[in-house]
Amino acid sequence: MTQKDPTLPVDDEARHLAKKLMRTARSGALATNGAEEGMPFASLVAMGTDLDGSPVILTSQLSIHTRLLAADGRCSLLLSAIGKGDPLAHPRLTLLARAERIEPGSDKAQQTRRRYLLQHPKAALYVDFPDFAFWRLNVASGSLNGGFGRAYRMAKEDLLTDLSAFPGFAELEAGAVEHMNEDHAEAVAHYATKLCGAREGAWRLVGIDPEGLQLALGDDLLRLTFPQPLQGPDELRPMLVALARS
Repeated sequence: MTQKDPTLPVDDEARHLAKKLMRTARSGALATNGAEEGMPFASLVAMGTDLDGSPVILTSQLSIHTRLLAADGRCSLLLSAIGKGDPLAHPRLTLLARAERIEPGSDKAQQTRRRYLLQHPKAALYVDFPDFAFWRLNVASGSLNGGFGRAYRMAKEDLLTDLSAFPGFAELEAGAVEHMNEDHAEAVAHYATKLCGAREGAWRLVGIDPEGLQLALGDDLLRLTFPQPLQGPDELRPMLVALARS
């Protein structure tokens, strides 16, 4: 007898949940491969995201998982929404990926450093140590458990944001984030408290992508998804204004 596949067809609700987990998780359980003993090695890592949502980690050469990634880039990352009660009642996402070391000093490393420090400002204490480097986890697929009876097998296209229509978006995002935090702090706070239902406070904008915003206050990280994805860079400013007025 053939066992029935328990997973559900991937829909927009599942994609939204998975992307929210990826954009709001501050840490995850990284599983790497130990070549000598043939056993998996799991470790807790702080996590940021690239513009398309790909996980980014900052690791030291002294860490075991860094040496294992250098030898074999295949890995998985478990992300979970933290909440009260039974931990298995909350959504979680397992990503299958191949890790790619970002060359220190490169333009990509500088872009990654800027975004990562917005999401993890305390990392400024060690980010420039010579034994530290960023790794991008190039996602191949994922497994989402959205709660009892809600399991999904997800392709790369379900998990990441398509940036093909947004050349040079990194520079646009950097300028927009700085401008909003410096000149429109009230609007940023409005996004968090009024549109996301978060607590009052000095919220900061820490990321923008064609599908939404990332907002931070202390250790809290929020995701505000746009009513509809941007179709081009020129739609960003009107979208921010519309959200502030809503």
